[in-house]
Amino acid sequence: MSDEVKIERATMPAGGWGSLAEVTKILLDQHVPLKDARLLTKQNKPDGFACVSCAWAKPANPHPFEFCESGAKATAWETTSKAIGAAFFDRHTVTELEGWSDHALEEQGRLTVPLRWDAATDKYREISWDTAFAEIGTALRASRRDRVVFYSSGRASLETSYMYQLLARMYGNNNLPDSSNMCHESTSVGLKKTIGVAVGTVTLDDFERTDCIFFFGQNVGVNSPRMLHQLQEARRRGVPIITFNPLRERGLVSFTNPQSPLEMLTGAETAISTQYHQLKAGGDTAALMGLCKAILAQDDSARAAGAPRVLDTAFLAAHTHGFDGLKAAVRACPWADIERESGLTQPALEEAAAVYCRANAVMAVYGMGITQHRNGVQNVAMIVNLLLLRGNLGKPGAGVCPVRGHSNVQGQRTVGITEKPELAPLDKLREQYGFEPPRQKGMNTVEACEGMLAGAVDAYIGLGGNFIRAVPETVLMEAAWRRLPLTVQVSTKLNRNHVIHGKASYILPCLGRTEIDRQRGGPQAVTIEDSTSCMHGSRGMAEPAAATLLSEPAIVAGIAKATLAPNERVDWDGWVADYASIRAAISATFPDIFPDFEARMWQPGGFRKPLPAADRVWHTESGKAEFTVPEELPGDPDMTGAPRALTLFTIRSDGQFNTTIYSNDDRFRGVYGSRMVLFMAATDMARLALVEGDVVTVRTAVDDGVARRVAGLTVVAYDIPAGCVAGYFPECNPLVPLWHHAKGSKVPAVKSVDVLVERSAP
Repeated sequence: MSDEVKIERATMPAGGWGSLAEVTKILLDQHVPLKDARLLTKQNKPDGFACVSCAWAKPANPHPFEFCESGAKATAWETTSKAIGAAFFDRHTVTELEGWSDHALEEQGRLTVPLRWDAATDKYREISWDTAFAEIGTALRASRRDRVVFYSSGRASLETSYMYQLLARMYGNNNLPDSSNMCHESTSVGLKKTIGVAVGTVTLDDFERTDCIFFFGQNVGVNSPRMLHQLQEARRRGVPIITFNPLRERGLVSFTNPQSPLEMLTGAETAISTQYHQLKAGGDTAALMGLCKAILAQDDSARAAGAPRVLDTAFLAAHTHGFDGLKAAVRACPWADIERESGLTQPALEEAAAVYCRANAVMAVYGMGITQHRNGVQNVAMIVNLLLLRGNLGKPGAGVCPVRGHSNVQGQRTVGITEKPELAPLDKLREQYGFEPPRQKGMNTVEACEGMLAGAVDAYIGLGGNFIRAVPETVLMEAAWRRLPLTVQVSTKLNRNHVIHGKASYILPCLGRTEIDRQRGGPQAVTIEDSTSCMHGSRGMAEPAAATLLSEPAIVAGIAKATLAPNERVDWDGWVADYASIRAAISATFPDIFPDFEARMWQPGGFRKPLPAADRVWHTESGKAEFTVPEELPGDPDMTGAPRALTLFTIRSDGQFNTTIYSNDDRFRGVYGSRMVLFMAATDMARLALVEGDVVTVRTAVDDGVARRVAGLTVVAYDIPAGCVAGYFPECNPLVPLWHHAKGSKVPAVKSVDVLVERSAP
């Protein structure tokens, strides 16, 4: 792929022929055989496999093709005919591979043999599985228990995740950071405090019963395209969709359904958003305060006229705590402050609030545009405030809907992946397995990075993911990563985590979820949890990329057996032989969540874990849903607002999923050939005497003794609020300070970073 940037103005809808062309292209590029391409007909089906991409819900009555463009790309990426073994690494030093792009590394194909880095030759060399496990086990036994990190990416199944958390705790720590620490930890903290559950409350059925949807900071066309079916059906029923997002994203503007022959033949489009409010990056709390202020004003007018109340006063009295405090704060907040911080006008916010007040059942859908700010937890609480005003929680068609990223990131938390001991069933684990679990708080992702920078981490074990590419503070973190005594990565493809490595480094290649998992007890199935808290079975159907691969449960068991003292209550080999025995153990640990696990795992639409808030039962400190008074309006007050600074927020492209880069193209934004671009408003370009195509260097506008810069970004004129710029994740991660994270959750605040933009020298 060329690095030369080509810019076109994107006007196409999400879906349509463009989506079909992208799916065809990646199937051909990855040399996916026809028999494996047919796997797509089983994707997200009750008798098939769960998508390895996003975590959006799997319907009980699926469409004939229940996959989207992003999901098809993920399946093609995993079932590719391309593969690399020892011979590939004989030809390339790790130093050479370090110079390759993220796309080029993964494009080589599936990893097929276990590898160990050889310092003398700077190459990865094939080793046996037994040798890899023995050497890793020896190193872990020699390490201090609190200096080892067990990271998970959010892709591993419930079975693997349960085994992994048990490995970490039997080893002796709660150092279980995961990808949720970088995205929706603000949700876990904010919702738990306000409504008593750490996840969303809506189901797919609620989309059929809602009469208004508010969207905040979530790009459905790229991050969860299958949701467009629910949105299109809602729009056909006349349901208004009110969107708050800095960029006008194609998936939130219009959609052509690729599964509709009529739409494909005629080019018909469904307009998705009925109102689209382009607020400033970091303006979420202010915008939500404006909505609340307008709602209170409408309620005042109704009372004065003797009309029915706008507020659900019965619900407020019976089910909420703290309303008077929020009401006073909202009334005291001047519209001028709201307009300044949100970038939106009072009439625009009043127009959105009017739609909210006319609706009887409102859903609030949001993504990382809400959570990845210094005040990300506060943003989540403000969404809850909005919903509580009219009782839009715990009733059909209403509720809060955080859209999770990776396919089992929420499920991993359900079965114990957490650094917070108070959230893990430690007493039950002690009873079940006869050991004393550690009670000290473990490291989350930011704290693990801080530990690495301080030299307080001896080993990193990674269950999937591309940690070093995903975290902020890239330059300092890469230097710290190289100083780690041990790095171990369970992976399907080559990535940056392998070529930036510790002093001892191992790559352990695993089966993918799409592949048949044959064990001593026969072919195995696994389970995952989707964004709506429903559990689903998943059965691999493709032949494995190589006979030398092990499953994730087998790899976790191999490390455990080589590291831990024998425990007669933990039959690692028995678990690997028959995953039903793992599910039985999960049921014993979490009896309230997983009764009749084995019998229910293939239930169409999945079975849902208990969510008291969905039934208006509030497991909070007060026993009621909690209103929250915001501390301040700015989303990121730790950014100093330096003169001439612009606010950078990072985004994903149509050609990627998280750190996996399928291509350098982003057709929804009209960018082709390179990801090294900076989206800017025309007014800011004029102020800085820049034109489209100029190459610039971006520097972080903070004075903390660390120079952060990304050079070689091509300016692209775009419809974006003045004062804001956008660049791709993870290319712009070097600009994000590690200390710039959400209060209360430590989610990196990548959606609002003060930067200076300078023309690059010729």
